[in-house]
Amino acid sequence: MSLQKFETKVFIPGKNWMLSLAELVAFFEARKIWFETDVFSREFFTVKTQENAETLDIADFGGIIKIGKTSKSFPTDLIKEAFLEKDKESRNRIKQEITSADLIGKMLENASGKYTFGVSVYNAEETLHPVSKIIQRHIGSAIKQQLRLHGVKAGFMGFSRDRQQPQLTHVEVLKKGMVENKAEALVCIGKQQAFLAATTAVHDPFEFQKRDIGKPRQRKIFAMPPRLAKIMVNLSFCTPGKTLLDPFCGVGTILQEALLAKADVVGMDLNPWCVEAARANMEWLKTEYKIGAAEYRILRGDARGLARKIGQEAVDCIVTEPDLGPALRDVPTASYALKIIDKLKPLLFGFLEEANVVLTSGGRLVLVTPYFKTRSGKPVRMFLEETAEGVGFKKVFPFRKESFSGENMSVERLLGVRSLWDVAERHKVGREINVFQK
Repeated sequence: MSLQKFETKVFIPGKNWMLSLAELVAFFEARKIWFETDVFSREFFTVKTQENAETLDIADFGGIIKIGKTSKSFPTDLIKEAFLEKDKESRNRIKQEITSADLIGKMLENASGKYTFGVSVYNAEETLHPVSKIIQRHIGSAIKQQLRLHGVKAGFMGFSRDRQQPQLTHVEVLKKGMVENKAEALVCIGKQQAFLAATTAVHDPFEFQKRDIGKPRQRKIFAMPPRLAKIMVNLSFCTPGKTLLDPFCGVGTILQEALLAKADVVGMDLNPWCVEAARANMEWLKTEYKIGAAEYRILRGDARGLARKIGQEAVDCIVTEPDLGPALRDVPTASYALKIIDKLKPLLFGFLEEANVVLTSGGRLVLVTPYFKTRSGKPVRMFLEETAEGVGFKKVFPFRKESFSGENMSVERLLGVRSLWDVAERHKVGREINVFQK
């Protein structure tokens, strides 16, 4: 590795940063791409990879909002001196760093006519939160000055006063064509280092929205968002050419994301309406995304009889969300939530045995179980590990020490994470995402 050249990329996660980081780690590991996570926080991750490694398409991720390529890094202490201590010399040094960054050169290459650029600040250092907008304006002014010196008339895109953080949304970046024009600067401030990067890709919410509410057949209750389905597909180590099974496929949301990941997919559901709905949605997807050659099968059947339908060691990965219980109008008591769990257990436990039979050796199972909020404030969960291990699975921890740089002292808090969560504030029932391996 010593002869290799490296580059550092910046990743801006969605709201559930830990789920986004787990997806990113799984994506690299599944493709055997060498990487090292240097910085991680709720606001951003920095990941070192080999230069010219496999090109990352942001459409392959469900939990990443922006990707940027770093052009400069400097100590966070310099920013503290400049904006907390109001040291003029430090502010000038920051301007000099920006002047010499590749970012300016890329902007000049793409500037034509009236050039609009933006600066987004992602700040993991709490002491600097009150001055984030000042930092954004200072860096924006420095970039504008440099562009003017090279004869470029540039407009610096501002924000409404009520915006809490000085960050362009992915929609704003898309509409202004800032990816193509290399026109958004990302300022990512960590505890020790700050990074200046140019946005190279941005999440397109309109595509996910199309696959969510644009597909012909839908189910409103407990509908899984396509972004979460994409994350789960990546957690399963699903790569092009593998076969993915969803034995509780519903209307086919997980299957759609797996098909877009160039996998062969198999869906199954006991409900005949769901089987027909999933088929209709898959045909719609193939037409909409021009992937007519993509392979899929949708079967009707009980997940507790998988082996008879699918065969032994017939699929490489299983990604699924079984029944999460009845729709709840109010937050339940703990005792009522436990009753729901007890009713769901026979189906889930029977399915686990069959899942182990149909998975290939080393294959992954990504399984959602319910996470009930309760009136007492203590959540009620379904504990599957002992049963899963009893039928031959082993628990997969989302994070391993090898995925992080040796300099990262805060990684220990991630290594003990056993499962992942997707719990929206407005929902009474959230999702616990479990990953097992045969």
